[in-house]
Amino acid sequence: MNYKFIVIEGNIGAGKTTLANLLAERYNGRLILEQFADNPFLPKFYKEPEKYSFQLELSFMVDRFHQFNNSLINLDLFKQFTIADYHLMKSLIFAQTTLKEEEYKLYRKIFNMLYPSLPKPDLYIYLYSHPKKLIQNIAKRGREYEKNITEDYLNKIQKNYFDFFKTQEGTKFVIVDTNKLDFVENTEDMNWLEKTIFEKDFKIGINRVFSQNKNVKM
Repeated sequence: MNYKFIVIEGNIGAGKTTLANLLAERYNGRLILEQFADNPFLPKFYKEPEKYSFQLELSFMVDRFHQFNNSLINLDLFKQFTIADYHLMKSLIFAQTTLKEEEYKLYRKIFNMLYPSLPKPDLYIYLYSHPKKLIQNIAKRGREYEKNITEDYLNKIQKNYFDFFKTQEGTKFVIVDTNKLDFVENTEDMNWLEKTIFEKDFKIGINRVFSQNKNVKM
């Protein structure tokens, strides 16, 4: 195992939690999943984003920070590595998408105080899917508060992720095109994705991997 800490990220509906679960099970990894189901601001935000955006983003950031901090302090000696389906940087991406300029400036100041204290992943996997596919995935899971998510909103989130990657130094970012992958139902796709993550040698910075090349040996 070349990595001690891997983060699986992506837009809403990209399948990051599913993939994190599958990899943790296959490799006996320690799993950290985002806990957001009980956030009281989330349903309110999707109904009235202008009114509840700052409360939502601030509460997410605080919850993510505490969860990450507590999870990584309590090490499990019987696990080879840790895999998570989010990192605190996610908070900044969504805040940039939803907050007004003055709110975002304040938010970023708080973020900049918390972010440096958390360990950075050895490898950061971003699952890229076209917003049309993401909308289909979101509809399938049937969460009532997500039904008003638009392609435009997803496009903004995607752009903010990519812009953020460009500003970071010393991190390996791997953008995997999953538009033609079904790693849940198709074992071949899952095996290809697994080999891509664990066997391919990535450089520091932004790396791009395309699913149409999955038949090419690593």
